[in-house]
Amino acid sequence: MSRPTSAAGRLARYGFDVTGTGTVRADDLLGPDGLRLWDVTAQQPVDPPAGELLAALSRAADPDLALRQLHRLVEAEQRHRSDATVSPVLAALYADGGLRRRLIAVLGASSSLGDHLVANPQQWAELATGRNGVAPCADGSLDPGSASSGGPSGGPAPTGGPAIAELRRAYRLALLRIAAADLTGGRGLEQTMAALSALADATLGAAYDIAVAELPAGTPVPRLAVVAMGKCGGNELNYVSDVDVIFVAADDADLTVATTLATRLIHICGLVAWPVDAALRPEGNRGPLVRTLASHLAYYQRWARTWEFQALLKARPAAGDRDLAQEWIGLLAPLVWHAAERPEAVEDVRAMRRRIIDNVPPRELEREIKRGPGGLRDIEFAVQLLQLVHGRVDETLRTPGTLPALRALVAGGYVGRADGEALLRGYRFLRGVEHRLQLQGLRRTHTVPADPAALRWLAHALGYTPTPGASAVEAFRAEWVSHATEVRRLHAKLLYRPLLESVARVPAESLRMTPQAARRRLEVLGFADPAGALRHLEALTGGVSRTAAIQRTLLPVLLQEFADAPEPDRGLLSYRQVSDKLGSTPWYLRLLRDEGPVAGRLARTLGLSRYVADLLAREPEALRMLAVDAELAPQDAAKLAAGFTAVAARHLGTGGGQPADAVQAVRAVRALRRRELLRLACADVLRSAGSLAPDRDDAGPLDIAAIGAGLSAVTDGTLAAALQVATATVPPPAGLRFAVIGMGRLGGYEMSYSSDADVLFVYDPPAGLADDKASAAARAVAEELRRLLGMPAPDPPLGVDADLRPEGRNGPLVRSLAAYAQYYARWSKVWEAQALLRARFVCGDTSLGAEFLAVADPVRYPAGGLSREQIVEIRRIKARVETERLPRGADPATHTKLGRGGLADVEWAVQLTQLRHAHAVPALRDTRTLVALAAAREAGLVDAADAAALRAGWTLAARVRDALMLVRGRASDQLPRHGPELAGVVRLLGASDAGQFLDGYLRTARRCRAAAERVLGA
Repeated sequence: MSRPTSAAGRLARYGFDVTGTGTVRADDLLGPDGLRLWDVTAQQPVDPPAGELLAALSRAADPDLALRQLHRLVEAEQRHRSDATVSPVLAALYADGGLRRRLIAVLGASSSLGDHLVANPQQWAELATGRNGVAPCADGSLDPGSASSGGPSGGPAPTGGPAIAELRRAYRLALLRIAAADLTGGRGLEQTMAALSALADATLGAAYDIAVAELPAGTPVPRLAVVAMGKCGGNELNYVSDVDVIFVAADDADLTVATTLATRLIHICGLVAWPVDAALRPEGNRGPLVRTLASHLAYYQRWARTWEFQALLKARPAAGDRDLAQEWIGLLAPLVWHAAERPEAVEDVRAMRRRIIDNVPPRELEREIKRGPGGLRDIEFAVQLLQLVHGRVDETLRTPGTLPALRALVAGGYVGRADGEALLRGYRFLRGVEHRLQLQGLRRTHTVPADPAALRWLAHALGYTPTPGASAVEAFRAEWVSHATEVRRLHAKLLYRPLLESVARVPAESLRMTPQAARRRLEVLGFADPAGALRHLEALTGGVSRTAAIQRTLLPVLLQEFADAPEPDRGLLSYRQVSDKLGSTPWYLRLLRDEGPVAGRLARTLGLSRYVADLLAREPEALRMLAVDAELAPQDAAKLAAGFTAVAARHLGTGGGQPADAVQAVRAVRALRRRELLRLACADVLRSAGSLAPDRDDAGPLDIAAIGAGLSAVTDGTLAAALQVATATVPPPAGLRFAVIGMGRLGGYEMSYSSDADVLFVYDPPAGLADDKASAAARAVAEELRRLLGMPAPDPPLGVDADLRPEGRNGPLVRSLAAYAQYYARWSKVWEAQALLRARFVCGDTSLGAEFLAVADPVRYPAGGLSREQIVEIRRIKARVETERLPRGADPATHTKLGRGGLADVEWAVQLTQLRHAHAVPALRDTRTLVALAAAREAGLVDAADAAALRAGWTLAARVRDALMLVRGRASDQLPRHGPELAGVVRLLGASDAGQFLDGYLRTARRCRAAAERVLGA
């Protein structure tokens, strides 16, 4: 494809095709042989009015389509008015800005309406601005006499083809006016839907009149009502849709004649506008087309299914005998408003929704905005089920339209304001997309196109424009994903508060009397195992004890929180387990009932985190900390260390380190660690969920650095206390100094919930003690420390990993300070220098720890930096690690540790910078990744933009890694692409849309990876 010349580029800036790839080039249509709007020589509009028209064309959804259709319209006009020297339509477009906006918008958005205007070139004038600047009427009415001399204007309608042809033209003209107002902002979505529904009513009425006029002379006209159903009944019709109706005859009507009228009406409407669908009638297409009032009532009383009552929610008079239609609606209303009491009603609605999804072709499921997950049907079914349930007593909910009904549900408190607004926004967005899709070709469709060109057209038709950060299509997709995800979430959750609060608040005997109703409600509200959930509720609230009474008071609050979690069943199960352990403890229920935030915080943490649930199940007494905000924060490291050693000393007592004392001491130390992990995890979950007091200065989410430092401080204290117990159990020789050096994430104050403690063990023998005896004594202390912390216990394990020692697993577990110095001076490799960058003293002999770091400093901060060979070696090792250590089946795009843009990318980039420059830049001599990165940025060693990308990538990956552990209760480095675990991570990290979060993660990781490669390759 040739690129446009600079001259043609001027025309291309209007959005036209100038490359010749289309059927006709824009300059041909605009030039002297076409519309004469463009000066080909000067490459500019021929005059200012032509410039205004070109600007209007450029704003159309498809400028080329608008231009082609305008050219066709002018040609058609010239064929009808060959004497005109200046095109009337062009002259009018120059003079009338309102006409210009409306006509060009229609021509650029709908090829079908353009074809209609070409076939009826006089009708463009109907879009002209009237007197006093009034836009043409777009309320859905048919022009008087447009169908015939009778029809909509009153009097008998002529029969046969001419009346139908006139009605078709009148219908298209009214549709043209509605579309013009819609496309130019003259009508909002609800006004547009109402106008389309009114146009359907008028068309049905005109077709009815024509059908009556065609009856043989002298034939008595029966009373026949045409009742609108579906979208038409709800006054929310779209541009192209079947119009659902039910025909009702009076009890004394001649059903043969009535059926003739109904059949002819269906045929006329099919010729004029759209198919009339009467399949919602009793027995569907197998039943008679017309029934009497009595026949209808008998059917609905005896045979009708839940979905048929659900359909009746939108019934309203449309044409024919409206009084009869209203009588029919009133007759059936009592049946509609008792339908929800049927045992199978809720399940019927759920099953119907599932069947609709199952019938969508799999290849279209994610692009279906009507029937697919997160589509219009999700909103409509949720609203209609709420209407059926609550409309029995609340007559404000008895309205046929989805949006009015949703507003009534919000006003009545059945739907939360935020949820209601989210559904309103989702509905408006999805219907807007549907309207633009259908308007283009006046074709029934609900599927977003996959073709890139069609997607671009749709995005432009919806008003999206490119921004520096995203194309119009990307902006549209982002909003679509956001709305669809929210609609999916709320579809399952919408009824939770009004129904499950009722289940929880009724007396226990009433709850047991209606278990099936409670079970149906639990199922509708998102519980995967409603029978199991019902058993938990009955166990918690059964009986007449004070405990049961308090539980009945508490459960509404708790269930509301569980409903918001990705897995409500797990939250309720965890709560029952905690309650079973503490239910007889006097303070437990008092704490939940009387300490305002505790119940909600408990439910939130149990619902969102299996890790917290497991810890609480082992130590439920620790939930007392949920009552005090100050308890939900990392503890001071020095005080924490003192607490651990004090616990160990208290249990060791004066026993001199007997085995029984050591076991009890370490159990106490590990219990304290469990409690501190629970404190950090609860603080992490609740702060992320915004559940702490809003007036506290420190109530915001915990920084990932604070979590890492807190977890590292807990590990430091645990190791110090375990070392205290180990040296009491296997006392080393007098004068032998022993120290534990933290490495890896422990050394960098970057521990996660799942991290092992990477360490080195170092000793220094006293004078006069043989090296072999000193080495054996030090090894005994190290092995005892590891044994004590590795004993089976109901605690999260703390692995003590010494694999970063010289020679790895093949080397001795413990070395003397002199042996470390000799090894690093003679045999160490560059990766060992890299590992030492995170070395710091953790516990043991402080002076020995300082001496070890003095030995390590020349190795990790080498004078003169690294040689080129060493830099190449680091890059080679990193590549090998990525290739060999990424778990089989892992997705490198979303693996938080070894994936692209994960933790390893950032850490290797920072560590290479430290190895190269820390000898000259003291600020780089820090074991913490982000602190060293900031120092590198300040020193100009890493570009500021790259530093920001690296920081963002490392922070996000670390937060996701912690969130995965909190959600799953098990370690994982793989961010899932879908499912409840992803939803839980998204919730924990303060986001609301899983799709947007995943897109954001991938985007951040890509930028991080690119920055890391630049730093590593520099």
